[in-house]
Amino acid sequence: MKLQIDSVSKVYRGQAALSQIDVTFSKGVHSLLGPNGSGKSTLMRIMAGMLKPSSGRVLLDGEDIVQMGERYRDILGYLPQSFGLYKNFTAERFLLYISALKGLDKALAAERIEEALHAVHLQDARHRKIRTFSGGMKQRLGIAQALLNDPQILILDEPTAGLDPQERIRFRNLISRMALDRIVILSTHILSDVEFVSQRIVLIRAGRLLAEGTAEGLRKQMRGKVWTLTCSQAEAPLHLERFPVRSVSHTETGVELRVVADNQPAPGAKPAAPTLEDMYLYYFGEGAVGDEVSFHRTV
Repeated sequence: MKLQIDSVSKVYRGQAALSQIDVTFSKGVHSLLGPNGSGKSTLMRIMAGMLKPSSGRVLLDGEDIVQMGERYRDILGYLPQSFGLYKNFTAERFLLYISALKGLDKALAAERIEEALHAVHLQDARHRKIRTFSGGMKQRLGIAQALLNDPQILILDEPTAGLDPQERIRFRNLISRMALDRIVILSTHILSDVEFVSQRIVLIRAGRLLAEGTAEGLRKQMRGKVWTLTCSQAEAPLHLERFPVRSVSHTETGVELRVVADNQPAPGAKPAAPTLEDMYLYYFGEGAVGDEVSFHRTV
């Protein structure tokens, strides 16, 4: 099974939100990574069939999802970044309502609701009204509703927002299990989630596809671009103005900076092993120096 984004663009009021996006997703976990306003949510809404592209199309195994209509929606699970909840409903009643909207019969709905509640660890809160839920519990309920129809394509926009560390670990384990036989596409700003679960990472900036690759491949592309530099207290502000700096540590010998730069930022700076956080700062941070020319698109 392959979901192909074929030359998709989206224009709002003369402004391009997406420009000629071409990428293909197969079974496994794929993460969309980019700053706020980069076009990730717009792309996810188009993939979910909630928004029509200005040009281009989305194909599932060669068939346009618009033409597929209900057949596509039957195999899709979608969690938008913002979703509505009926606060006076219990969790179970809300999921029953969503099951009805998805066309599940009562017997199957009861079975799927039980599975979904256990998957997100809300089985003990099934009879509580949603208005009493914490932000993390509401987010888990949103994930549960996306799972009800046992989707073959699961699109999750910021699914770990509001989850505590333990909940995020459970979510990562759940997604890893599900992705063995289906397509999972998610966006998140939490790089540890991206690194732990993603087989493929897609970088988007200003509505354009910047690069795609594995976490290891993206880290390799950063070799020679990450440095540790020890300087005096007086010199530190100058380096902070000149380069993207990921961290500042005060030591007995001065100030140690972790700098992201194409070339050695100052005499004595030493190369450091790159991480995904370094990569994010390089391409998306304030004063970012990375561009499409300096990055191989697929790594």
